[in-house]
Amino acid sequence: MKNTLHILEVAKKVGLSPADVILYGEDKAKIKSPFTDIIPQGKLILVTAITPTPFGEGKTTMSIALQDAMWKTGTKSLLCLREPSLGPVFGIKGGATGAGRAKLYPSDDINLHFTGDLHALTSSINLIAAVIDNHIFQGNALNLDPKRITWKRSLDMNDRGLRKVRINQGTGNGTPRCEEFQITVASELMAIMCLASDPDDFIRRVKDIIIGYTYEGEIVRLAALEIEDAIMHLMKQALLPNLVQTLEGNPVLVHGGPFANIAHGCNSIIATKYALSKAPVVITEAGFASELGAEKFFNIKCRTANLKPNLAVVVATIKALKMHGGVPMSAIFEENTDALAKGFENLVQHYENLSLFGVKVLVALNLFDNDHKSEVKLFEKEMQKLGYDYALVSSVSKGSEGGIEFANKVKALLAEETKFEFLYDTEKEVEEKIEIICKKLYRASGVKYSKRAQRELAVIKEQGFAKLPVCMAKTPLSFSDNPNLKNAPRNFNITIREFRLSAGAGFIVALTGKVLTMPGLPKVPAAVNMKEVR
Repeated sequence: MKNTLHILEVAKKVGLSPADVILYGEDKAKIKSPFTDIIPQGKLILVTAITPTPFGEGKTTMSIALQDAMWKTGTKSLLCLREPSLGPVFGIKGGATGAGRAKLYPSDDINLHFTGDLHALTSSINLIAAVIDNHIFQGNALNLDPKRITWKRSLDMNDRGLRKVRINQGTGNGTPRCEEFQITVASELMAIMCLASDPDDFIRRVKDIIIGYTYEGEIVRLAALEIEDAIMHLMKQALLPNLVQTLEGNPVLVHGGPFANIAHGCNSIIATKYALSKAPVVITEAGFASELGAEKFFNIKCRTANLKPNLAVVVATIKALKMHGGVPMSAIFEENTDALAKGFENLVQHYENLSLFGVKVLVALNLFDNDHKSEVKLFEKEMQKLGYDYALVSSVSKGSEGGIEFANKVKALLAEETKFEFLYDTEKEVEEKIEIICKKLYRASGVKYSKRAQRELAVIKEQGFAKLPVCMAKTPLSFSDNPNLKNAPRNFNITIREFRLSAGAGFIVALTGKVLTMPGLPKVPAAVNMKEVR
């Protein structure tokens, strides 16, 4: 069942007139002036999940389910989500607009070209790269060392062939050097778009980007290239949040989309603050689970934007819990309460992680028609035993009707007092901040650093950036940096392989294990299974 509206009718639900939006057809629009008269007053809910599995836990789906259920039960709310990347859409994950009756509209547009934000970002990123190489070719007045260029080209597609390339080959094409492409959503420019408070802040951050170093080891910032105005021309519309709707005609802001395993994994501060000024309740999500997207939401986004979230929802499914309990994919649909009981260890660790930030926590079980009744009964029994607030949500099959209990429990918890706090003080040493994250959230025994990481961290400290927050880049498939360690592993170390400084975004990226900033396609990409649209 689809009850979608003209986008102007959706805008009207949050008090917007036709003059307040820029139309992109009848089903999507941009907010024209999201930077003025913004006084955030609403309560903020974060939706996260347990450690992901190939079946998908439905974090976006449950966010949409909650939005529809809130409106169904009489509460005006706004949902803020990230924009999908073409990499996952055509790779392993597929689309990122929900499922069943808990879905966004227009789904295909949102998943693909949408309003051009990702194209603007990719173009801006590669403009910077082109100007850097041209500057060196044209005489190199900045004395840039071609071997120490830190800015990387991007493409919004999973393409492992671009992880390591040689550029400027052939006579007259510049100084040959190695280049590493990133997927667009892992670029610092995407992070800046999502952490900037307005266009002026965006430009300030862009100018602060470190593009490389001179032969003498001095920092060279993007401001030296004098192209920030050109970037602003490309990004002007992209900084405006996109307004779409759920299948039930309820308003959703979709804006920005950094990955959470290699970037900070949250939608834009611009969209979130705007939503908090327009609705008494705002729902948002952060990529992957509590130790990745949620940790960065709290420690990076909330710190940057001075946000104080009230509630965290952790999404789980019966299948995912059984998989963490040791069930292989081939047997996942078979009844197995023993494995389910063991898989609760993963959920408990995520619940405890979220509680460390001082927010209320609600467990949402994303129900499916093929879940066994005995397993659902065991889930409820375990939640009651642990004393956790929980809700059974059947919105995939029933829409907002299946989320009424969910919405009512959320509203009850929002009425309670919370005292949000960060996990660490940024004044601490970089190693101490990393150790707090690794030991408290991952439950690691310790942290090891490669020789390369030690050298890079020494430079970061010497340059005066040690007081920035840390953005951990780690596999999402495990609490550890080894994707094969499932459930809630113990007695492992985290290895920091490399550091990257994102001075414009305002954080230090610590790459762990074998995590990559340019993903590859699987043996059978999702693109192969897409049906033709006529």
